[in-house]
Amino acid sequence: MSVTCDADRSRTPHAIFGSSKRSRRASQFNISSLCGSTIHSLFQPCNHYYTNFNPRHKRLTRSGKTMAVALQPAQEVTTTKKPPTKQRRVVVTGMGVVTPLGHDPDIFYNNLLDGVSGISEIETFDCAEYPTRIAGEIKSFSTDGWVAPKLSKRMDKFMLYMLTAGKKALVDGGISEDVMDELNKDKCGVLIGSAMGGMKVFNDAIEALRISYKKMNPFCVPFATTNMGSAMLAMDLGWMGPNYSISTACATSNFCILNAANHIIRGEADMMLCGGSDAAIIPIGLGGFVACRALSQRNTDPTRASRPWDMSRDGFVMGEGAGVLLLEELEHAKKRGANIYAEFLGGSFTCDAYHVTEPRPDGAGVILCIEKALAQSGVSKEDVNYINAHATSTPAGDLKEYQALIHCFGQNPELKVNSTKSMIGHLLGAAGGVEAVATVQAIRTGWVHPNINLENPDQGVDAKVLVGPKKERLDIKAALSNSFDFRVQLCYDYKLSY
Repeated sequence: MSVTCDADRSRTPHAIFGSSKRSRRASQFNISSLCGSTIHSLFQPCNHYYTNFNPRHKRLTRSGKTMAVALQPAQEVTTTKKPPTKQRRVVVTGMGVVTPLGHDPDIFYNNLLDGVSGISEIETFDCAEYPTRIAGEIKSFSTDGWVAPKLSKRMDKFMLYMLTAGKKALVDGGISEDVMDELNKDKCGVLIGSAMGGMKVFNDAIEALRISYKKMNPFCVPFATTNMGSAMLAMDLGWMGPNYSISTACATSNFCILNAANHIIRGEADMMLCGGSDAAIIPIGLGGFVACRALSQRNTDPTRASRPWDMSRDGFVMGEGAGVLLLEELEHAKKRGANIYAEFLGGSFTCDAYHVTEPRPDGAGVILCIEKALAQSGVSKEDVNYINAHATSTPAGDLKEYQALIHCFGQNPELKVNSTKSMIGHLLGAAGGVEAVATVQAIRTGWVHPNINLENPDQGVDAKVLVGPKKERLDIKAALSNSFDFRVQLCYDYKLSY
């Protein structure tokens, strides 16, 4: 099956890409539309059908008439096998973020290292009547220089976050206008997903419909779909490679990253923008999670509300933003002189097959996912000494994930585990993308960020395994990033040496 995007080759990005680049230590990292796209499926004849044809099936009945079926002798099918080749390697050459703690990868990570919380009272709308009135809300954000003003007014915020983070990843990757002109855009793709999509655009359309359908925004349907952000970004860049989105709730970003890497490994792309974006801090979004009884109600002390593995945790805190990686085939990156941050080595996914929201009591789904990810990437359990956990600050989820991690890696005395969500909340479909950036930064800098608000670890949780209230120096041999959604797991492995 092949997937292509009908973007105009002659288009150039709206953003002006600078050629300057920050110097960073290279390391290794393995993590884990349909508008304007075309899909073609290829099938090969099967000799088994002809050689085992049943004569009783010679007649087919259609609309009461008998049709004659002409049988041909079985013919030998010749296929040209591709010579065995060394698997293409995938590296990270650019990062872009839009988060409650900053819109630059370095600013974002420095805030994480300093233990700064991005959780605060919601200001976008009046939520005085809600039992939860706090979130990881982005207070200041501008699309100037990244998105055309007309589109900026029409698009949902999840698309604006996505386009901005995606283009910033290109700038961070050293993709100037001159470099862009030299790229084979047939082999460049975009795979950035969203769990919730354009909720604000769709909600506004419903409100307009209460008056009349004539009041509805003509863009309400396309700008509400989860794939449209990837499609718009590809059209802006003129990238005609794989283009679609994946929506798997809170595991969205990691599914997108894994699939984007696989497109490169299979030779379908040389460069992919991938990750996730969400902007669900609106009345219907907040109300929906309140109805699920999933949110923290620590409204009087918002910066201490998200507290993974702490005994007094009372639910997760919503967040918003986007996280995007620029993945690239290794030789392609070296040829253009890219600054390589990390290398993707593999990942895997499983399903709990148990309950809509509750994890399996035995943690079998998470354990299976980790083991498959390690096997796929060729990383041993002994090599993994850093894990960026999914840990959302929910009573059941945090503990079951911890138990699964100890089951798999408990024999490693150097193991350190943290949760980025303790400071920015749960960014839903964008969580994995932002946490992938945090993991790359941990490998790159040799510092892992703290777990804030971890004052009294839950019963059975060894505090020595978890990063403490201050950043810690760690020579990361291999790292793992977890993402779980409504009972699907996705795990990625990371390795330092390059």
